[in-house]
Amino acid sequence: MTDLVVAEVFGPTFQGEGPSAGRRAGFVRVGRCPLSCSWCDTAYTWDWDRFDPAKELSRRGVDDVLAEVDAMDVDLVVITGGEPLGQRAGLSALARGLHDRGTRIEVETSGVLAPSPDVVAVVDQWNVSPKLANSGMEPARRIVPDALAAFVATGRAIFKFVVVEPADLDEIAGLVDEHRLRPVWVMPEGTDAATLAERLRALAEPVLARGWHLTPRLHVLLWGDRRGV
Repeated sequence: MTDLVVAEVFGPTFQGEGPSAGRRAGFVRVGRCPLSCSWCDTAYTWDWDRFDPAKELSRRGVDDVLAEVDAMDVDLVVITGGEPLGQRAGLSALARGLHDRGTRIEVETSGVLAPSPDVVAVVDQWNVSPKLANSGMEPARRIVPDALAAFVATGRAIFKFVVVEPADLDEIAGLVDEHRLRPVWVMPEGTDAATLAERLRALAEPVLARGWHLTPRLHVLLWGDRRGV
């Protein structure tokens, strides 16, 4: 039986980010990630200096995960992390199971690992979030040109960038031009409503001027920095 290392399965809730923000959804959050963003709000999936993997993660059969999602009665499932593409066999089995049920599938990914053809065939939308310098990581670790090209080639990817201040937009523009990343969604970093509101206001005009999209973090605006919502 194929399994996954899972941090949490939750829903029904709302997709909080990107083109589907506000849509009723279920979430499967897998564990482990090859990156280490300084502002990551799901560090409990990978940062073992601060969290105990024995408490945060569990190995679960894909059929078990699918049964839990079935009970939510949702037509959209978001597979997130951590980094879903770090568990190729489990992601493939989960995505096939959801696809066979007629469920819309979105995968949230950092864009540093290319998707396999079998998963590309069944995923409806890739929410690719290349990391900027504000993540605290060197470019070679967070930007993988071949992987980004593979997502562009799917024709079903959107590119979502986490921004701390308007100055970050110039860095996004360079990546967009170099790697042909479109469409672009800009999302403010923040884990409380006041910070998000302030940054959304600061970003609105410059994002509009560049012809890009702006997304809130709806779940944070509704529930703050809580897990499982």
